[in-house]
Amino acid sequence: MLTAARAGAAALTAALLAGAAATPAFADIPSPTASLGAAPLPDGLYGKGDPTYDGVWRQSLALTALTTAKVTPADSAVTWLTGQQCADGGWPSYRADASAACDPAFEDSNATALAIQALTVLGGHQDAVDKGVQWLRASQNADGSWAYNPGNPGDANSTGLAVNALFAAKADPAGVAKAGRNAFDGLAVFQLGCAAPADQRGAFVYQTAPAGAPAAEPNALASGQTSLAAAGGKLPVANGNRTDTAPKALACADGGATATAVPRADSGEAAGAYLTAQLAAGDQHLTLTLPGAAPTPDYTATAWAALGLVQGGHPQQAAGAVDWLAKEGGGWTKGGTDAAATATLVLVAQAAQRDPAAFGGTDLVEQLTALGPAPKAVGAASPSTSAPASASAEKDKDSGIGKFWLLGVGLLIGIGGGLVLSLQRKRGAKL
Repeated sequence: MLTAARAGAAALTAALLAGAAATPAFADIPSPTASLGAAPLPDGLYGKGDPTYDGVWRQSLALTALTTAKVTPADSAVTWLTGQQCADGGWPSYRADASAACDPAFEDSNATALAIQALTVLGGHQDAVDKGVQWLRASQNADGSWAYNPGNPGDANSTGLAVNALFAAKADPAGVAKAGRNAFDGLAVFQLGCAAPADQRGAFVYQTAPAGAPAAEPNALASGQTSLAAAGGKLPVANGNRTDTAPKALACADGGATATAVPRADSGEAAGAYLTAQLAAGDQHLTLTLPGAAPTPDYTATAWAALGLVQGGHPQQAAGAVDWLAKEGGGWTKGGTDAAATATLVLVAQAAQRDPAAFGGTDLVEQLTALGPAPKAVGAASPSTSAPASASAEKDKDSGIGKFWLLGVGLLIGIGGGLVLSLQRKRGAKL
């Protein structure tokens, strides 16, 4: 982290170029906590790396993913997260001394949003959730958006994550407003509409361009991460509103490109249509493109795009990205040693109704569990996580051909041997 103005962006850029971590949105102000170096990690924390910039983020993702995978986290893991909350309700990226008062300038809307969602999934932490929501209300910008740290210009990623948290806490984003602009208005600030070129409509920019500057370009991470909020979702994502149709592109009058905001009712579909086109053009992954650097796969953006598409009712359009993540995700998770990336893949597998214990041949749940304290309990795998293993299997789900063919083969194998057939477990239950 190099400067107070854009240090966080530099750090995230470096991480993304390496395909290293499922990092939060760009930080405008660095955390005041010095690197831990060789110091021991706090008890209860998931992950083995320095938590200075992502401690709360990765802990929240890990607790959300494991709880949804029927793993009951250790009390120390939950206590660590609740202990990071500041007196005013927000969370910092990380604070080494939880007994010291927080500096409000360093509280982190991304960490706060993920912590709210994790504690909602865990249950029993309503006071902490309510305080977190109040902090989000207080830190909202006048245009309805959120910044990574309070008092800075808003960005799409931070605004989308805040909206996810509001949905999780059952606080209607339409009713969370500042100066007459609600959270959905804040999302609309960053979404490209009919005034943009046709192939960019529905995308999100990271931040709007200053007056007199060229228009901001679509951003893969902003578009992927914010799509979940645009589709009305939160973590974890449940595949319960399947439409079996492609997302609808934004309808614009012929020759009538205007600068009006994308209507709330069209936002999720427009984002989904843009992401579907980008995935198809990019071998089923989104791409990070930076000046002076060769394009590289953007694992984080691809994962969030899949989550957004599933939330929007389009699992078929997400299936190719999920397959790609299953095949290539090991490099992103560093063999299951990166807690945030591993937890994100667990959430993607669950959303897509794949088995996170056999995702791309890897037991992600086991890997993630090993990165933290021993859990209190490990329950049976959810039947909703044992569905199609590939995009082709998604097609078999609709046709039924694969199911009955496998059934016939199993019966033949079992003749005379008393084999109990269990080739395909029940599908379709919500996560």
